[in-house]
Amino acid sequence: MPQQTPDQPIFQAEHLRKRYGGSLVVDDLSFAIAPGECLGVIGPNGAGKTTTIRMCLGLTAPDAGSVRYFPAGGGAPLAMPRDALAIKAQLGVVTQFDTLDPDFDCAENLLVYGRYFGLSRASMRERVPRLLEFASLGHKAQAKPGELSGGMKRRLSLARALVNDPRLLLLDEPTTGLDPQARHLMWERLQLLLQQGKSILLTTHFMDEAERLCSRLLVLDHGRKIAEGRPRDLIAQHLEPDVVEVYGQGALALAQDAALRPLAARTEVSGETVFFYTQDARALLAALAAHPQQRTLHRPANLEDLFLKLTGRQIREDS
Repeated sequence: MPQQTPDQPIFQAEHLRKRYGGSLVVDDLSFAIAPGECLGVIGPNGAGKTTTIRMCLGLTAPDAGSVRYFPAGGGAPLAMPRDALAIKAQLGVVTQFDTLDPDFDCAENLLVYGRYFGLSRASMRERVPRLLEFASLGHKAQAKPGELSGGMKRRLSLARALVNDPRLLLLDEPTTGLDPQARHLMWERLQLLLQQGKSILLTTHFMDEAERLCSRLLVLDHGRKIAEGRPRDLIAQHLEPDVVEVYGQGALALAQDAALRPLAARTEVSGETVFFYTQDARALLAALAAHPQQRTLHRPANLEDLFLKLTGRQIREDS
């Protein structure tokens, strides 16, 4: 039997296309996930992120394209939807919204879920305490989901996704609605999973989350892939290295200031803030000293700048 080569992906989607009515929601999208890699998918509302996840899970049938999963140790790839059950047996899923059973306590939620995968009660009795401990919920084993905080519920959902010891986790905005402390604890757990060699497909609206967790990013807009690569490589490719934000009363007028504009490669306005993008901010900062009434922030370019440059600053409603 052929062995899986180190550079062979664990999961591959090719030329996915999905249309709802007159809207092309996913348009010729291809990507692959390597063993031990976290691939982040970012994009505005309506970019096609959740539809892509649903096609990868076999919950939505693509109009065109293929989804394949490559088993450990080699062998023929599994195809969705033909081998949906075999693929799902090796996946872990955390959806945007909690689907925990409110009538079961934490331990029972894991125990019952394990039975869906054919795991014996004895096996689950051994696994459940370890999963709860991993989720920092060992002290909440007998608590029902309604008694948990939002962060605890998300960690319980993650523990449940690990019941079958999956090689690949699909996480759809797993930290939405969490406070900073709960989000950081979730990040720690996901980083531990990556260190253990698991692969992750992650959709997120948090750029700091994408930069912390993702080894590679896929940027979607209007259903199409508009950029792909390592976070820092994408920033270097698309952005000037220095950003100076100027805000305060009268700041917007500086966007058209004849003395300042030549000192920046690009100038953008969002709300009451002016963003100056430049290769070297020293001359710009010196010129801004003539405007002491304005507040300034000098920082390196980041993923949020990349996101806004590629997809625009205009707010979009959910589609």
